Amino acid sequence: MIGHSRPTINGRDIASTIRVLRSGHLANGPVCREFERSFSKFIGVAQSAAVASGTAALHLALSALAAGPGDEIIIPSFVCSSVLNAVSYMGATARLADIGPEGFNLSLDDVKKRRSKRTKAIILPHLFGKPAEIRDFLKLGIPIIENCAHSSGAESGRKKLGSFGSLSVFSFYATKMLTTGYGGMVCSDNASYMRRIKDLIENDERPDYRVRYNYKMSDISAALGLSQLKRLDSFIAERRKLAGIYGQVLSRSKFITLPSGEGHIYFRYVIRVRGDIERFINEMAKRRIEAKRPVFKPLHRYLGLRRSDFPNTEAAYRSAVSLPIYPMLSGRQAGFIAAAAV
Repeated sequence: MIGHSRPTINGRDIASTIRVLRSGHLANGPVCREFERSFSKFIGVAQSAAVASGTAALHLALSALAAGPGDEIIIPSFVCSSVLNAVSYMGATARLADIGPEGFNLSLDDVKKRRSKRTKAIILPHLFGKPAEIRDFLKLGIPIIENCAHSSGAESGRKKLGSFGSLSVFSFYATKMLTTGYGGMVCSDNASYMRRIKDLIENDERPDYRVRYNYKMSDISAALGLSQLKRLDSFIAERRKLAGIYGQVLSRSKFITLPSGEGHIYFRYVIRVRGDIERFINEMAKRRIEAKRPVFKPLHRYLGLRRSDFPNTEAAYRSAVSLPIYPMLSGRQAGFIAAAAV
């Protein structure tokens, strides 16, 4: 079976981790600080905090903005439930919005309709590695949390994603653009926000008491992250190469719509299929290829909201299929997958 996702680990990654194990300092320490500095420089932000997961990063970003009961956070419905969880942790209300008719990113027009005086922030994912129209969202004058869980290393106008918003968050789960196993990062140019975040994750031996969180990253994870960060540009180049192979073959099909390519780094290669996508996924499985829905279930369906209020999300849910794409996938395998899909 050609798996849908797979981490990209080499000997240097392993050696980097072993050095930390041999050092005897395994918890949060100097390697984490080095990872934070290197990541800040790579993205082009003033400060970063390495944390235990992408969800933790989102929770901390919302905490920095002092979101809470009575506040609304605009998020897309076509996204994983971790985003909704982070909003719920704060006691704030998630205000779901639709995606655009093309692509899978949040619709600016729909956000304009759903904003209110209670809107505290917008969580804006660059979904599947395709940059959202971040500059247009910034014009709304609402704090933007860039969700870069799928887009580490992507750019918009030669500027790294994650350097535009009030805050940005990254995920380093096992199969993300770069991995620390589990883990994440929260970044900002705002020193006040970062002071709040770092106060919240320094949870032990404090002179005062307040609710804080055990969200620190370990030096073991950070060592892997540092090694991966050095190869991130090559990971992106390989993903784009594989996307090119898919595009050459799949463009021949009258029943498949390809993802748009401008700025895309292809964390996921998501096509739209005309017809029954469950049947398509099952047929691919018979050929020993794991294809999947890119979003397991839209958030408005979890919350029991009217499907008619999210027409583009519903259309995506009925048509979107994610094909395997990752640096460990060979060009030959990509050709085999594309041929099977046509």
